[in-house]
Amino acid sequence: MKNEYFNHYWEDFIVGERYSTRSRLITLSDHMEFCKLVGYEVPLFLDEKVAKASINEGLICPSHLIMSFTTAMTGNLFSKSIIALLCLENAKFLAAVRPGDTITTQVEIVSKRETSKTDRGIVVFRDLVFNQNNDLVFQNDKTALIKRV
Repeated sequence: MKNEYFNHYWEDFIVGERYSTRSRLITLSDHMEFCKLVGYEVPLFLDEKVAKASINEGLICPSHLIMSFTTAMTGNLFSKSIIALLCLENAKFLAAVRPGDTITTQVEIVSKRETSKTDRGIVVFRDLVFNQNNDLVFQNDKTALIKRV
């Protein structure tokens, strides 16, 4: 796994390589502010009493909070070379993420191909999100249009 976490261009990505990101503690404040920002009014996310009585036995983070944080965590990998995000596929939420959890993301290069335009190419990234116990909690594939040098 590579730890070089800086801007890469299409040529720099090697299929099968993995890149590790920084970690992110999800605070209760992050959780509540995210719910407020997007307008979530789901008791499972906001009401500790209701959440404790559910099968989750406590507050869980909304799926889009996890997706947003992991997207931000992977951004440095291609921050100056991304042209467009083309597709999100195969998103799987595998375990609950709660306020107080720390997540980190590994980005695997699944595939890449040239396009008809020589200044860009397509890369499929697989985001693998782990909690502080190294449990895989979320994964998805992102297809992106990336600049070539």
